[in-house]
Amino acid sequence: MRDVVSYTDHFVICSGRNPRQAQAIADQVAETLKRDRLTPRRVEGHRQGDWILLDYLDVVVHVFTPEARAFYRLEALWGQVPSETYAAG
Repeated sequence: MRDVVSYTDHFVICSGRNPRQAQAIADQVAETLKRDRLTPRRVEGHRQGDWILLDYLDVVVHVFTPEARAFYRLEALWGQVPSETYAAG
């Protein structure tokens, strides 16, 4: 992202199966990073859970439900940016 936008270096985009699972993923990310004394500058969308954004300045984490991810299509919007795909498992 660094070469395309000035406000962050990386996007992390992931999905939970439903809003409750998306909230749990976001909570786990925040809890894990908090152990390293990293707290998000801003959190958006946690209450609804369809699209949760955790802004760590250099890294912005997006946690979607499948429906919201398909609707907003961030991967297509930022298609010119190099990406890597990881599978949970």
